[in-house]
Amino acid sequence: MSYWEDLEIDDLLRAIGKSLKNYTELPQPPLTYLHHGTNNLIIEETNYNLHEMKVEHDSLLSKCSEEQIHVYNKVLDSVKAKQGDLFFVYGSGGCGKNFLWRTLIARLRSEGEIVLPVASSRIAATLMPGGRTAHSRFKIPIVLDDYSLCNIGHNLDIAELIRQTKLIIWDEAPMQHRYAFECLDRSLKDIMKAVDPVRATLPFGGITVVLGGDFKQILPVITQGDRGQIVSSCITRSQLWSICTVFLLIKTMRLNQGQSQEEIDELTKFAQWVLDAGDGKLPLPELYVAYATGPE
Repeated sequence: MSYWEDLEIDDLLRAIGKSLKNYTELPQPPLTYLHHGTNNLIIEETNYNLHEMKVEHDSLLSKCSEEQIHVYNKVLDSVKAKQGDLFFVYGSGGCGKNFLWRTLIARLRSEGEIVLPVASSRIAATLMPGGRTAHSRFKIPIVLDDYSLCNIGHNLDIAELIRQTKLIIWDEAPMQHRYAFECLDRSLKDIMKAVDPVRATLPFGGITVVLGGDFKQILPVITQGDRGQIVSSCITRSQLWSICTVFLLIKTMRLNQGQSQEEIDELTKFAQWVLDAGDGKLPLPELYVAYATGPE
């Protein structure tokens, strides 16, 4: 294997916070060939055109609703104060959660700050600029318990990235087991104590965390679990929930897309139907009623 091939492998490993140094069984090129002083993760998260981010942010902010502006201001206040606040943005589909994420991301990146957008599923992660799955970004173990820690060493590139992070946005949070959030909380406290011992006592090491999702959608999947086990695995049953500030997005953003009053009325009707379906308020289909009650 040539030195250039070694370098390519090292670059790929650095993209996930590792290096050839972590795998001594592989051929090791001379130290002069490896960029040991370069943290590619930080470069990736700060390599944005600040002017373009500013223009995008101003455009997005001008279209935000009053509900979104309220959440936006509260989150930014927490980021500036480095309080380690935990927020949950609760809204049904179409209420503008992803629009809010993009606005917050553009604001911080336009100022050269680092924000890490993650999601519980890969599909949701692709909807956010630079999004990753939470397990991939934070090295969360697959098997979790009350004492789990993320697989992040203090000397790894990902640890330094976290120390410089101002905001974490975690979408589709309700479908993740509460152990995952508690695991991240413990790990961030351990990592951030190298920055300031006081931050080891703050939630998530003083990094502001915003969760989002809709509890009417997918809850944590517990193999052969009953209702009680599923509910107890939700984030609402975590000790972190007691310090969480919940924001509710009610207004459906899609209603702004109607070109006529007739279209707006149709969108309003559909939005209400979606909410009623999630709340179990829709009448049962006649075929289902007939099947459930049986022949007279």
